[in-house]
Amino acid sequence: MPRFSIIVPVFKVQGYLHACLDSVLGQSYRDIEVIAVDDRSPDGCGAILDAYAARDERVRVLHLPENVGLGRARNAGMPHATGDYLFFLDSDDTLTPGALRALADRLDETGDPDVLVFDYARTHWWGGTRRNVLAHLLAENTASTFTAAERPEILDLLMVVWNKVYRRDFVEREGFTFPPGYYEDTPWTFPVLLSAEHIATLDRICLYYRQRRQGSILSTTSRGHFDVHEQYARVFRFVDARPALAHWRPFLHAKMGEHCLDILAKPDRLPPSDRGEFFRRTAEMFRAHRPEGARIPAALRVLEGSYSGYLLRRQAGRAGRELGRRARQARTATAARVARGRSALNLHRPLDPDLAVYSAFSHRGVLGDPAAIHRAARELAPHIRGVWVLAGEDEVAGLPPDTEYVLLDSPGYRRVTERATYFVNNVNWPGALVKRPGSVHVHTHQGTPLKYMGADLLNRPGARHGVDVPRMLRRADRWDYSLVANRHSELVWERAFPCHFTSLRTGSPRNDVLVGAGADSGREVRARLGIPDGDTVVLYAPTRRDYRRGGLVERIDPARFAADLGEGHTLVVRLHPSLAGGPARGLGLSELHRRGVLVDATDEPCVQDVLLASDVLVTDYSALMFDYANLDRPIVIHADDWDAYRASRGAYVDITAEAPGHVSRSYRELAWLFDSGTWRDEEAARLRSAFRDRYCEFDDGRAAERVVRTLMLGERTPGPPAGPVRVPSQATSRDLLIPS
Repeated sequence: MPRFSIIVPVFKVQGYLHACLDSVLGQSYRDIEVIAVDDRSPDGCGAILDAYAARDERVRVLHLPENVGLGRARNAGMPHATGDYLFFLDSDDTLTPGALRALADRLDETGDPDVLVFDYARTHWWGGTRRNVLAHLLAENTASTFTAAERPEILDLLMVVWNKVYRRDFVEREGFTFPPGYYEDTPWTFPVLLSAEHIATLDRICLYYRQRRQGSILSTTSRGHFDVHEQYARVFRFVDARPALAHWRPFLHAKMGEHCLDILAKPDRLPPSDRGEFFRRTAEMFRAHRPEGARIPAALRVLEGSYSGYLLRRQAGRAGRELGRRARQARTATAARVARGRSALNLHRPLDPDLAVYSAFSHRGVLGDPAAIHRAARELAPHIRGVWVLAGEDEVAGLPPDTEYVLLDSPGYRRVTERATYFVNNVNWPGALVKRPGSVHVHTHQGTPLKYMGADLLNRPGARHGVDVPRMLRRADRWDYSLVANRHSELVWERAFPCHFTSLRTGSPRNDVLVGAGADSGREVRARLGIPDGDTVVLYAPTRRDYRRGGLVERIDPARFAADLGEGHTLVVRLHPSLAGGPARGLGLSELHRRGVLVDATDEPCVQDVLLASDVLVTDYSALMFDYANLDRPIVIHADDWDAYRASRGAYVDITAEAPGHVSRSYRELAWLFDSGTWRDEEAARLRSAFRDRYCEFDDGRAAERVVRTLMLGERTPGPPAGPVRVPSQATSRDLLIPS
């Protein structure tokens, strides 16, 4: 007998069905059966289900002779279930990795309750993801089971069937089934939760609830939404038949009113001609089922009046919100009009062919590829005026002499961005910047991509937390040119940013100083950092983790590593920029620097200087490894959490299989590599050479010159030879951590 019987009703979802079934069958927890119910789907769903059943004995397919609807399709699957628990999964939704294992563990922990309620996240067609706003209810009183009477707030959760699993013998004993209709979940969920003697919760997102752009029944405009009245009538009949549940009538009465008003308020649910009738039927039902002596919440008293009164109240609410909006606008209206007038005037003036605007790392200073291009332009095209955009006065202090700058959103910023011909940046420009015809936008990127970027993040909700991918792509639509250092980057950027730009095989301008650098190239930087002459400099550069809030995961104790390296070695640590102002410094790095245990180079403005000053790079998955390979110096990959990192963020390359040097899977292995001298042996050199050939392909020390001559001076420069390159596609590359 399996632990879970997963019932999947299927109708016109062939575009989503593979993802749904793969999310179930790919779980590491395998004690399941899948009962897929083909509800006479007119597309290719039936054939897809049969193919899965032929490959996996856990899948059984029922082909219904006629279309019966979602609820009755679930009913058709239930008699075939043999598992301890029923799980009703909609065929356009997916399970999260580890969901079934987490559910099984929680059921064991809580002694097989009647119902287990778990969390979910909405995933929108455009890439946005939003967690259930009432998730905190699942985290309360998790030590034991409860009844709805003991924790009535559990009924505030979304009343759907798919965010719960149900003990099968409990369902069979109570005789629960689904009625037909749009809102069939309502007369299932309320009776189930009110009847359950043991309810448990799991504070974990186990399901992605797909918000389809079109095709969802509940987002379809039709009279079908009148079905909600009959479904609540079924709920009231259930309660009326059980005197012990009579005290729930006031609660259910209010829920019914709230639900119906919510449907009425949504502009895409009811045809305009039917809205008045829907209100009147709701009001009739509200009066008919009003418990004697029940206090009516203020928000529901509108149902005691007329439809015209409801409309007046809605209009008054909109008017109040509009007044507030206008008041906020009035506070900035004068400045906005002046700015718009100036912008309109300037946007009609011709572009300045000799004006270039630069920015790097969200306006943090003269850094990275844009800085290298700026230096080359001053030498090769001195007639082109270069202006830097800085975030604020704090960034001004670090500017090189004779550097012209403007502050973001200042009048000077608006003047130069409205007239400039050239825009050079390694981060997208702000959304308000208008790309004028004839302007040339050069995007340099920040390094060779190892982890998923851009549109590839759409299926990585944890990695893109706080990142608006559609907005990112809209800003990338302004790119004219994308600079690449290798064909791997060229293919990745063109897929991750499906926009209309041209890839330029220029190499990375920031790495010009690294190409052909000698052993003494970093002597000046070493002296500035206080590193003793003759020391072997070990640079440790960890990256952030998307699977940990804040991004900080302490994989190595830097004090221990510095001590284990021993005399004659200096450990230099450079944190990822996103960690520079966080707890990593406060957890001891600054103090270790003060005591002379190591050198904290996180605040060094130019990372290439730090690379030049080191003899070996130790990193996990930082893109610095691709830049560092230009130096032809040893690289050690510390990959003790590679599976977790790749599963959470996604990676284009298995860096442990195509490493630029030796790979350590534990701190003990890392220490041994240095103690034994293996970090710089012949195998390390061989791996480094192959890595450099692939990822430093276009870096020849003339990248910045090539950009200036090609894009600013209009000269033709020879390009590197073309050839094939292997880049795994997102659909076929497989995470090392098997989805569980």
